[in-house]
Amino acid sequence: MAETNGKFDFAIDRGGTFTDVFAHLPDGRERVLKLLSHDPQNYRDAPTEGIRRILEQETGLSFPRDHPLDSSLIGWIRMGTTVATNALLERQGERTALLVTRGFRDLLHIGTQARPNLFDLEVRTPEVLYEEVIEVDERVVLKQDGCQLSRKEPKRIVTGSTGDSLEVWQELDLKTVERDLRAVLSKGITSLAILLLHSYIWPHHEKAVGSLARRLGFTQVSLSSEVMPMIRAVPRGYTVCADAYLTPKIHQYLSGFTTGFKGSLKDVDVLFMQSDGGLTPMEQFSGSRAVLSGPAGGVVGYAVTSYSSTENKPVIGFDMGGTSTDVSRYAGQYEHVFEATTAGVTLQAPQLDINTVAAGGGSRLFFRSGMFVVGPESAGAHPGPTCYRKGGPLTVTDANLALGRLLPDFFPHIFGPGEDEPLSTEETMKHFQQLTCDINHFLSTNQSQHGTDSDSLSKSDGPKSGKSEMSVEEVAMGFIRVANEAMCRPIRALTQAKGHDTSQHVLACFGGAGGQHACAISRALGMKTVFIHKYSGVLSAYGLALADVVEEVQEPCSLQYTVNSFSELDIRIQELTERCHDTLHQRGFSSSQISTEVFLHMRYEGTDCALMVNANGFPVHSQSCQSGDFHTSFTKRYIKEFGFTIADRPIMVDDIRVRGSGKSGIKSVTVAKKGHVAPKPIKVTKCYFEEGYLDTSVYMWEDLLCGYSIEGPAIIIDKNSTILVEPGCSAELTTSGDLCINVGTDSQCVLGTELNTVQLSIFSHRFMSIAEQMGRVLQRTSISTNIKERLDFSCAVFGPDGGLVSNAPHIPVHLGAMQETVQYQLKAIGSSLKEGDVILSNHPCAGGSHLPDLTVITPVFRQGVSEPVFFVASRGHHADIGGITPGSMPPHSTSLQQEGAVFTSFKLVTEGVFQEKAVTEALMAPGQYPECSGTRNLHDNLSDLRAQVAANQRGSQLVGELIDCYGLAVVQAYMGYIQSNAELAVRDMLKEFARRRRQQTGSLEVEAEDHMDDGTPIKLKVQINDEEGSAVFDFTGTGTEVWGNCNAPRAITLSALIYCLRCMVGQDIPLNQGCLIPIKVTIPPGSILQPSQSAAVVGGNVLTSQRVVDVIFRAFEVCAASQGCMNNVSFGSEKSGYYETVAGGAGAGPGWSGRSGVHTHMTNTRITDPEILEKRYPVILQQFSLRPGSGGRGRYRGGDGVIRKLLFRSKVVLSVLTERRSTRPYGLHGGESGAAGLNVLHRADGRVLNLGAKTTVTLEPGDTFCLYTPGGGAYGREEEEEEEEEDENKDENRHSLYKRRRLNEAFIERGSVFEYRRAQESV
Repeated sequence: MAETNGKFDFAIDRGGTFTDVFAHLPDGRERVLKLLSHDPQNYRDAPTEGIRRILEQETGLSFPRDHPLDSSLIGWIRMGTTVATNALLERQGERTALLVTRGFRDLLHIGTQARPNLFDLEVRTPEVLYEEVIEVDERVVLKQDGCQLSRKEPKRIVTGSTGDSLEVWQELDLKTVERDLRAVLSKGITSLAILLLHSYIWPHHEKAVGSLARRLGFTQVSLSSEVMPMIRAVPRGYTVCADAYLTPKIHQYLSGFTTGFKGSLKDVDVLFMQSDGGLTPMEQFSGSRAVLSGPAGGVVGYAVTSYSSTENKPVIGFDMGGTSTDVSRYAGQYEHVFEATTAGVTLQAPQLDINTVAAGGGSRLFFRSGMFVVGPESAGAHPGPTCYRKGGPLTVTDANLALGRLLPDFFPHIFGPGEDEPLSTEETMKHFQQLTCDINHFLSTNQSQHGTDSDSLSKSDGPKSGKSEMSVEEVAMGFIRVANEAMCRPIRALTQAKGHDTSQHVLACFGGAGGQHACAISRALGMKTVFIHKYSGVLSAYGLALADVVEEVQEPCSLQYTVNSFSELDIRIQELTERCHDTLHQRGFSSSQISTEVFLHMRYEGTDCALMVNANGFPVHSQSCQSGDFHTSFTKRYIKEFGFTIADRPIMVDDIRVRGSGKSGIKSVTVAKKGHVAPKPIKVTKCYFEEGYLDTSVYMWEDLLCGYSIEGPAIIIDKNSTILVEPGCSAELTTSGDLCINVGTDSQCVLGTELNTVQLSIFSHRFMSIAEQMGRVLQRTSISTNIKERLDFSCAVFGPDGGLVSNAPHIPVHLGAMQETVQYQLKAIGSSLKEGDVILSNHPCAGGSHLPDLTVITPVFRQGVSEPVFFVASRGHHADIGGITPGSMPPHSTSLQQEGAVFTSFKLVTEGVFQEKAVTEALMAPGQYPECSGTRNLHDNLSDLRAQVAANQRGSQLVGELIDCYGLAVVQAYMGYIQSNAELAVRDMLKEFARRRRQQTGSLEVEAEDHMDDGTPIKLKVQINDEEGSAVFDFTGTGTEVWGNCNAPRAITLSALIYCLRCMVGQDIPLNQGCLIPIKVTIPPGSILQPSQSAAVVGGNVLTSQRVVDVIFRAFEVCAASQGCMNNVSFGSEKSGYYETVAGGAGAGPGWSGRSGVHTHMTNTRITDPEILEKRYPVILQQFSLRPGSGGRGRYRGGDGVIRKLLFRSKVVLSVLTERRSTRPYGLHGGESGAAGLNVLHRADGRVLNLGAKTTVTLEPGDTFCLYTPGGGAYGREEEEEEEEEDENKDENRHSLYKRRRLNEAFIERGSVFEYRRAQESV
């Protein structure tokens, strides 16, 4: 399995556009080739054609295309392919059926119940991969020692693979299953995915069904227990569906590929790259492991070629392509994730942590409301960028061409309609000139306002530019800088998330477009070195040649990592290791070529933060298992990533994984030519940089000699890429023929306070990055489940007036609310604030939402300035702060004191000293009230408050660094410009709405009213000023404060308003104080939306906020009402407690039907997986499915709610806090209303009780709680035809909003950075 003597070896990366071929020739030479992946007029299959061309050119023999190739000349073939990825993206897989435990037919449709895009009212989510569902009458549950259920019939007890006992509550009826399978087969479906609950530890039912299905004639049968035996039914279900859906397509491709060779390659070693970076034999290549097959080769390529074990300097992989950029990290070991989402499908399988961001050469350029925007939309291959001569839009590629950084003379003539013309600089410049005119027109019309603002901020901060108009080059350069900043953010997040210093990395650049941006990105991140391999243009193919053959085995475990369990762990590890060795031996590897790594999936008991760790560098000792000291490895990694350990907490092992590698990669021995004279440029061209146009030498890579340095500015041209060496940088060829660029420091250009639209976009990224990095620190250093794992927190930056500048993440109910808190503190104690002070607040009258959300505020001071120059704040949901019920979310509270500890303007830190005693007393204070308790988890409260202080400290530090770089006046000026940008976007939206409204009705006033279940009205009248683009939102007529907890503080209404405005704007804008500047809000004091200081408010945060959104959207006729409720359910006992919110139906709108089974508007919380729920809590989930017919009927139907049935195994106290149980979610324009929700209790003795909307009740073992959530309202009358045109003008504004959202197609990101952000926005 090493290099084959006397034969040709091929490594091929078959991408979506190009196929790259690397060939290792019999005489030791190497060749590379690039060809189109699709060229049906010339060849059937690109990899086969690439092999044919090289064989023909090197042997001199003729190999006709219509004849199978002679495979006797070939030693091995290794391939990476996007076949699976493309099939997933385009939904072109095999027709598939899902077989699932009864009660869970819609489990994968509902998924986590979180929507992918907070502000997309259509709630577009990728469809499921199966088209038929078979529900099976079978049920296995985990045996619980404390279970108090009495069952008449005896239960069969079985033992799972982890040693846990399970009860078979319902045996499998294979006769019924056979009937259902035959019915599916009769429809022509031959691919089957099988998902049965708890099969990850007891797969017998799945195996029985699988055997039956194969016997009946299903050609692809995928079992979840075999594809990935890990706990959590939803991701395991997605994975098994992907396997069943994609594997037949892969086999079809492989069959077609092998028929292009004599003997179908039977005597050739054919290997395929898997998502985890390891090769596997062709016959073992499956759909669930193939999705990252293409990009994985590139990671292996740069890892092997760029990382030096002696220097031990970690590497960032930077692969910039046409549509997107892949970012990854390597520091001696491949960084894997075990759950990631691609094309909307969450796969639970080992895969390299490759983060894809929507910034590539084809990313489109926009100027929106005064801001430069790059992507996420892409021009694609067709029509491509403007310079491709096919009528495409301006892109990043065009910007590089306009600046002289791409040289058309060195590109093939493959462009234009006839694909025979060169790149068109003329077309690019013509489009840029038009865009520049538009930008300058905008600047001239807005100059007076911005000039006044900036002058008021600073009278003397460096020289003024003296010019108001931008040149074409300045515009193009601006877009390049914005694109670079967009790519820097995920790199910062990827490194800092795990406690690494970004600047201490090498940037390994590959891919066609990366070389033009590498120097600028390295400089922005503080990196000193860029490494570009000689095969950077085909590095994914080269990586395949360097990769190892990998065999992985994994099985679930349920052991504590203690001395008592080491013997069992050692036995199981040894068994898995032997399985890896046996498999690799069978594939032709000798023992000396095989190495294995052991990983344990470990976590602290009671937490969800599991880490996959190995014991490399942690040798065996008396207190460890035989594979190494996993305890020390785990705790050190935990400290690195999270900043602390949990002393005396048992460590659990969830899974055992062994990764076996067969060393089989080639060793390249190419040595670069040395020279005695400096290389001469082939030409000198003009390139535009910050300093203006500079003479730039152009070199051909093949002419370079090692030992000489090329000073920037310079352009180095390779066959497949163009590399820009910027001024202040120098490039040198290594002895291996690779390029190493030393990146110099940036020459600081003085930035004034006048508006620079390019800097506006960059500052927007920088402010958001500060908030994101604060969030990373908070998540790493907190200890509670709510903050560390559910990510229920927000971090934000505020101006000196307390106005919001940037907020991350975008938790809807936090939007704008923290601003009220900061501004309250400014009024209350602003003059007494000193450096080193930190304020704690949660009172509704001080901008709080509800009491468990504790806000920590830190003023940022600057030397020589007496008052704070900025504020930073973090708001986190604490699991308990006292009150009448555990969790501080009582459904029946009537006063604020019953809901927990209250802080108005509490000094948490005074001049740098954490006030532990005082805050402890305040947290325990609720215990003095009748039936109330102080906090029930003081340790977590204090730890999380310290974490919030640390996050703020990081934010303060980053703000200080920004000021050090640009100056205080400049930073504050751009803070104002960013707020003005959001203001402008809202004004534009209001003007457009007013224009259409005037055409339709002649009136600029809209109004709406809706009601809470108790009859309390929420009333709104909006008066729009079409000249100013402003509006008055008047809630006069809204009902009074209520006896209960549905009162909503003013901050809640403002958060709902910002959310609605952002949805209606229909594009990404900075969410800050500027959004509300055009808005005047009138709320009557003493109403449910501005209650008295002692009013109970916990329900206002989670229920009334939804009704406010419904009323606003009704007034603007944006869409029908969604479920209008968060369906808060909690249960617990003295031993444990559990809380969840449950999805419902989304409202329909102009052009779309509502999504079923999803969270909407002011919440986006993920729901606990069924297998986790049943493992940790005394409950059996009997049903979790859609509620058919609950969505309103109409031209566009409302989404259906869900049915969730919980059977309790022991005595608990159940609390429900819900709405829309008597009022129904409204329909619009003749569409029917959605169904109201229902809360039903089935007692074990047969009684059935309607619990009402809000209650607390004690449940006995055997009781079942059934939750029926509301559906969404419909849009339009059901009898309306799609072709109706008479109402077109009337609906113009609604349809235009819909079209704007449709045009703004979101790029599907992936990777751990994306998963983290998505998790943050799912709370």
